[in-house]
Amino acid sequence: MTQTMQAAVLTAPHRFDLREVPRPAPGRDEVLIRVTRTGVCGTDVHMFHGHYAADRLPIIPGHEFCGTVAETGADVRHLAEGQMVVADINVGCGTCYWCRRNEVLNCPDMAQIGITRDGAFAEYVVVPARLVIPAPEGVAPEILALTEPVSCVVRAARKAGAGFAQSVVVLGAGPVGNLHVQMMRLIGAAPVIVADLSPERCEMALAAGADIAVSDPAQLQTRARAATGGRGADLVIESVGSPRLYATAFELIRKGGHVAFFGLSGPEATVDVPILRTILEENSLKGSVAGMGEDMHDALTLLAHGRFRTEAFVGASYPLADIQTAFETLAERPADLKTQIVLA
Repeated sequence: MTQTMQAAVLTAPHRFDLREVPRPAPGRDEVLIRVTRTGVCGTDVHMFHGHYAADRLPIIPGHEFCGTVAETGADVRHLAEGQMVVADINVGCGTCYWCRRNEVLNCPDMAQIGITRDGAFAEYVVVPARLVIPAPEGVAPEILALTEPVSCVVRAARKAGAGFAQSVVVLGAGPVGNLHVQMMRLIGAAPVIVADLSPERCEMALAAGADIAVSDPAQLQTRARAATGGRGADLVIESVGSPRLYATAFELIRKGGHVAFFGLSGPEATVDVPILRTILEENSLKGSVAGMGEDMHDALTLLAHGRFRTEAFVGASYPLADIQTAFETLAERPADLKTQIVLA
């Protein structure tokens, strides 16, 4: 095995450099994964535009990936070379209060592969062995690479307490919004209402299982109330990261309803919470952004058994050498909910 590898290094906003870099070596309790496919996430796009983690450049992004085990550390016993795997990207200490509760993002030593440390827009990536999950046989790599984003909506549904016959509004019908719609459909929520300015993405959300899609913001309040007996929704999920939409979410919930904070916005962004109304109506909000631990295992099971419609997520792919083009053309192809980089 050569000691170097090809990697796409984000050196500055809007600039990837394809470089020959040292191939990482696994420690005693780590695994070297030869990357097969890596999805492009909204977080990657924010990093590309300099909106997020600009202080960490240069870095190799990429965190939605699958691949095969290329080498294992001396203490790794449960994985074998050549095995197809996916990986939990959230690396905590494993022993603190938050790690024990599967709240790894709050671990004081938390790092994320492809976000705060080098990731999978490269031929190889190193992952702690405890975070590597064997893939079921017969699942295509392009589907396996969706495990991480699906885990995010699994966790969001779990954190929000979404359930059978609850009314849900999903704000945003982009890649994650579409997955939220499908997740709500799977758990029996009804009706599932989606709002997006793109009529095309609204149609795709309807095809994915939404009951109602609204592309005109002026109609959203009226249609959501009409579909919920005038009460408002049990749950509203904001999946865009817009302070304006977060404010809209509070207007759409019923008394005693919930707002799920999911879409990422800038560190200085805020939203006014109606304090008295929230208290008197017993409303609540819940934040969630990344799947981890059991969420990854559940997401992999759902994908392996075909519980998500994935056609729009696997149609666009580029070789690593064309990653700059992939990022520059993302906004021009709204029908492609996900772009993947093919490495092997």
